[in-house]
Amino acid sequence: MAKIKMKAKIGKPAPDFELPGSSGENVRLSDFRGRNVVIYFYPKDLTATCTQQSCDFRDANADMQELNTVIIGISIDPVKTHLRFIEKYELPFLLLADTGHAVCELYGVWQLKKLYGREYMGIVRSTFLIDAAGKLVREWRKVRVKGHTGEVLEAVKGLQR
Repeated sequence: MAKIKMKAKIGKPAPDFELPGSSGENVRLSDFRGRNVVIYFYPKDLTATCTQQSCDFRDANADMQELNTVIIGISIDPVKTHLRFIEKYELPFLLLADTGHAVCELYGVWQLKKLYGREYMGIVRSTFLIDAAGKLVREWRKVRVKGHTGEVLEAVKGLQR
């Protein structure tokens, strides 16, 4: 379960959390202190747009690693589904299961959505960049997948300057 202390805000320390990960262990954001972290929140494993987004991050993973950056994906899907997603698309990074959507709420991505006139609560596709000191330095909300990973990579390169 996520341990909520404060809401995410640019320029402030990123709120720490703990969630079950595809590694089989619980993962804390603070585990990655000393490295930049890209967290992308996505609605659902194994769907077309989420697959494209995850594969784009997969393809940028080596470049991110060279820039001392870890990629983490978060959705409300259970670890079991994450494992199928990782296996099918050879995703080289952790996926975390926020089944109670507490971390999604903490980062402000759990919102009312509309589809075909139906309203429901769900994840609004969003990405957050946290620097090596644990400070939230950039956010992208209501992400359009095309070209997004390139934007994030450029922002990570900007941290190196």
